[in-house]
Amino acid sequence: MTRFAGVVALVSAVIVAAGCWLLAPSRAEAASPPPFKLTAAVLSQPPVQVVAEAPKGSLHNPYNGNPKIAKEGHKLFFDYGCSGCHGGGGGGGMCPPLINGVWIYGGSDDTLFRLISLGSDKLHKAGYHRQALESVIAPMPQMGLLIHHASDVFKIITWLRSAYQGPPGHKYH
Repeated sequence: MTRFAGVVALVSAVIVAAGCWLLAPSRAEAASPPPFKLTAAVLSQPPVQVVAEAPKGSLHNPYNGNPKIAKEGHKLFFDYGCSGCHGGGGGGGMCPPLINGVWIYGGSDDTLFRLISLGSDKLHKAGYHRQALESVIAPMPQMGLLIHHASDVFKIITWLRSAYQGPPGHKYH
């Protein structure tokens, strides 16, 4: 009987452990930082300063889906010279298209903000890696030294998402 009680106890322990493991949040969920507080003061900072202060994965665009902001973002896209490489509509030029659904480093707000701010070489050094390939693979320059405010980067991203022509489920990834 003692042996039977030991087997029952062992099986019970395994079932409880399996249940705890199944109900526990994944490492990715547990490791997700809370959204970085994007106050008006933070949005007026230079993008490289925001990148230095915000934990990886914590930046979320406060303007997503706002058509007025998207229009401002398109103007900024021209003002900062993005169109010179990526074309006026974001469909590509001597650099990759930005609206076709191929997010080379991923399409999260955080990744796009850091890519624009740091450029591809510094983004790679920060631990980001290519997730997709595009026909043009030249490095992205560090535009965060030229763009005046973090809000301008988010406005450009808002326009890119509004002009996006790739698969719908991929728009914000």
